[in-house]
Amino acid sequence: MIDDLIDAVIDREGGYVHHPADRGGATRFGITEAVARASGYAGDMRHFARPAAAAIYRRSYWTRPAFDKVAAHAPRLAAELFDTGVNMGPIVAATFLQRALNALNRGAREYPDLPCDGRIGAQTLDALAGFLATRGPVAETVLTRAVEALQGERYLTLAEQRPANEAFLYGWLAQRIG
Repeated sequence: MIDDLIDAVIDREGGYVHHPADRGGATRFGITEAVARASGYAGDMRHFARPAAAAIYRRSYWTRPAFDKVAAHAPRLAAELFDTGVNMGPIVAATFLQRALNALNRGAREYPDLPCDGRIGAQTLDALAGFLATRGPVAETVLTRAVEALQGERYLTLAEQRPANEAFLYGWLAQRIG
């Protein structure tokens, strides 16, 4: 599963990009120069290798934030969290999940409210399992839509707060289709 998600992100992000409105600076395969440097890459971003990008995606956007553990319960939701994490950071994605679970727990009657700390641990995974078991076959779809709604709202806010981000808004929202 993760290999297909990584390939799709790398294909979508493309090769070397250095858009003047992008605060992240130069990227290759969607990996910013800062992230590449933090992972030990010292060369020109134009030559950053695809396997290195894939390793960063796997480690920093799948395993470290525990989206792989979410996938054991809800693979479509995990794919959405991965995508959201790539675009907004894994902590933001995990916080979206926690917020959605809190809002959907019927006043903490189904499971206790979670701290929205952006860390997926036993408490978040237990709440997820409880939600899925209680709400039935469409629960994963509903939770995924809640995360997507939070993501869309954040994209709009980013464009409203920084007009230069309007250059990216259409593409951010368009990738949500499909």
